[in-house]
Amino acid sequence: MVKLPDWLSIGQVSERSGVAQTALRFYEERGLIAAERTAGNQRRYPRSVLRRLAFIRTAQRVGLSLEDIGAALATLPERRTPTKADWARLSREWKTELDARIDSLQRLRDKLSGCVGCGCLSLKVCTLVNAEDRMADHGPGAPRLRAAAEGGIE
Repeated sequence: MVKLPDWLSIGQVSERSGVAQTALRFYEERGLIAAERTAGNQRRYPRSVLRRLAFIRTAQRVGLSLEDIGAALATLPERRTPTKADWARLSREWKTELDARIDSLQRLRDKLSGCVGCGCLSLKVCTLVNAEDRMADHGPGAPRLRAAAEGGIE
C-alpha cells in the first residue's frame, strides 16, 4: 500500500475524496477546511482533510446545513484526524435534531398522501401549500405591501 504524503494538492484531495475542486475552495472560504499555501501560492491540505470531507459530505446527505456542519467542525482539532469519540459526541448532539426532521418528514408524507387522495390543492385551505398562513385573514395578494401603502396592518 502506498503511503499518502502528509500534504496534498487540491487535485489530489479532489481525486481521493470525490469532491470537486470548486467545492473544496467553497468549503475553504466557509472555514470548513483549511489549506496552507506554498511559496508559489498553491494550496496544500493536510491529509486529515480527507476525513473532514467525508464528514461534511455525510452530514450534508442527512440534511444538515453547512452552518451546522461548520459549528460541529469548529469543535474538532484542525490538524488531527477526528477520533471515534469525536464522531460519537457529534452524533449524540445531532440525534435530537435528526429525530425531529424524521418526524416532520413522516408527518409531511402522511399529509401528502391525504392531499393526493382529496386532490384539492386549495391555496386557501391546503396545509401543504399554505401551511400556517398568518396573513390569510388580510385577504388575497400581498397584504403587507398593500397595507404599507395604506398605512399598516393592525
